[in-house]
Amino acid sequence: MDIRFGYWMPLGSGGYVISDVPQRTEWSLDYNARLAKTAEDIGFEYGLAPARFIASHGWEYQQEAITCTAVLSAQTQRLKLISAVHTGLWHPAVVAKMGATIDVYSGGRFAINILSGWFRDEYRAFGEPWLEHDERYRRSEEFIQVLKGMWTAEDEFNFQGDFFRINGGWLKPLPVSQPYPEIFQGGNSKAARRMAGRFSDWYFMNGNSVEAVKQQIDEISAIAHQEGRKVKFGLNGFVILRDTEAEAYEELERIIAHADPKVVNAFAEQVKHAGASTREKVGMWANSDFANLVQPNDGFKTRLMGPAELIAERIREYYEVGVDLILCAFLHYTDELPAFGRIVIPLVRQLPAHRRLTTERVA
Repeated sequence: MDIRFGYWMPLGSGGYVISDVPQRTEWSLDYNARLAKTAEDIGFEYGLAPARFIASHGWEYQQEAITCTAVLSAQTQRLKLISAVHTGLWHPAVVAKMGATIDVYSGGRFAINILSGWFRDEYRAFGEPWLEHDERYRRSEEFIQVLKGMWTAEDEFNFQGDFFRINGGWLKPLPVSQPYPEIFQGGNSKAARRMAGRFSDWYFMNGNSVEAVKQQIDEISAIAHQEGRKVKFGLNGFVILRDTEAEAYEELERIIAHADPKVVNAFAEQVKHAGASTREKVGMWANSDFANLVQPNDGFKTRLMGPAELIAERIREYYEVGVDLILCAFLHYTDELPAFGRIVIPLVRQLPAHRRLTTERVA
């Protein structure tokens, strides 16, 4: 089965659950360098550097994403490094130059994850305007157009948008990735789906059931088909690999039982400006309860919990409805990421799978 694997880099202090349960992970450079080297050696193709500038769900400390991908590109050989970037906090031409530099130096291993922004306090803290939900995605669409233009123009590039303007801009050297570094995006709202179908190469989905994931894939693939494009799909999943399913769910219940209600509830208040704020009430965290918010990207909903064979089978189910990449997070990165690579990834590769062929999506 030809599915790819990535992992959330632990660049923030505190790990990937809002819980007081102990977590074997660190956020230092040395730790992340060792982890990245291990990941690429055991079958992971991507590492995603998250972007956060002030604490949103318990990360008192967090490193900057583009800087980290630049540093880690020199520590690795094969891993593609995805840097998350807020389109309201950066100028796209500057990001294009930074990304091209990392891509050239790493031999084509830079990618970008476009963040339209859901955390209002972060923008207010930096004195940046907070736009209405769909306007934030319209700004991101322009951001992507500038990236693509700067990364592919042999001579001067010009762009006149409502948010960004480029008057004869150019980059030398251009990225080595062809046709340009891969562009990922998140956001599950209707505006996010339209943007993915029209502009992005990859669409990241929060954790969800197979049926809900299929619905998103079908909708975005149809939009992309109308634009003469194809989009690939990534899915968040929090992995709890244990000998039995019962042990895995006992661990899940322990994580939730030790959740910090104050931090989780504060996170719930913050994310009201995401999917729940849209007219359709569809999007990031729009239907997430307290337990799901303990893992900030709804990773529990993907149910990658239990023995290796069960986890591999669930990954197969997602692959068959169109998922191209599983983006993993772990409670204990130190030993659970290596175990997943050694045990689960080889099992997944051996599984037969039959993907759907439709007029909108040809796998």
